[in-house]
Amino acid sequence: MKVYTKKDLNEFHQSLTYDDISLIPTEVSEIKSRTEAKTDTNFLGIKLKLPILSSPMDTVTGIEMAEALSKLGCLGILNRFDSSLNEVLNSKNKLNIKAVSISLSTGLDVIEKLVEKKMIICIDTANANNKEVLKKCESIKNKFETKVIIGNIAHGGTLQDLENAGADAVRVGIGSGSVCTTSIQTGIGIGQVSSILNVYFNREEKKLKIKIIADGGIKSPGDVAKAIALGADVVMLGRMLSGTKETPGEVIKYKGQLWKKYRGSASFGVKMRNEFIEGEETMVPYKGTVENVINAISDGLRSSMSYMNCFTLNELRKVETFAVLSNSSYLERLPKT
Repeated sequence: MKVYTKKDLNEFHQSLTYDDISLIPTEVSEIKSRTEAKTDTNFLGIKLKLPILSSPMDTVTGIEMAEALSKLGCLGILNRFDSSLNEVLNSKNKLNIKAVSISLSTGLDVIEKLVEKKMIICIDTANANNKEVLKKCESIKNKFETKVIIGNIAHGGTLQDLENAGADAVRVGIGSGSVCTTSIQTGIGIGQVSSILNVYFNREEKKLKIKIIADGGIKSPGDVAKAIALGADVVMLGRMLSGTKETPGEVIKYKGQLWKKYRGSASFGVKMRNEFIEGEETMVPYKGTVENVINAISDGLRSSMSYMNCFTLNELRKVETFAVLSNSSYLERLPKT
């Protein structure tokens, strides 16, 4: 069996995603307990206990979720679709929220108020490779002292343009979200592993500083570990956080089971008008508090680090031992019931 490096995976003849690869421990670990593994990181000036961001989807990140994640040492990016943004703008109390998403049409007067509240600005679009997105980023960075996240991209070919426009971080992943139908509707997108690696190597080659956010396709703590090992600075979660107590929306009881709504940002339920749709709407089982989910991710990531003999996330990002799995090999690893 061949042991693959990041470069090998980047040059692989097919597009790869998380289910196609696994990490391979190739040395004796010096870590006695997973509690010795440190998952803290600095992202755009914010100290995180865990490299986790929440997706700015209307069924994932409202005010309650953003505040809960801040307390847990993660970063919640407040969605722009409901009344949450206005509530933040008009609130006289100090909310524990550090990032918020805006649209291309959001005025500079609104952005100025957000900057005054020391918010990271996330320009929430489906395609960062767009002149209007770059112009918006430039206008914000030229006028305000703030950090700006833009997205999304699937390939690193335009990374220099994004950094030139002032972007501090980019969301990497097109069509890989569980309720995203972009790839089906447009034929656009590649596997998340290949996307992250292509952006990572473009950043390394051009010596850029822009941060990489692995956005989409993450289903488990193991996928979080893989994303970091591939070079991502942080990961963005949607479905893994959906269905928790802190997400917007009511808990629904149906046939004896508790559920919550989950939908893509380009779904009909968000747009509420008959136009081109690139997202679906579904129900997910109720999961209880988001703290339970975050603790499970933390435990899984630390365990992965202990296997790989990585005391820090920076050491995990330097891992160069991966396997490419056959379909049978992947299926063999799934729990049997």
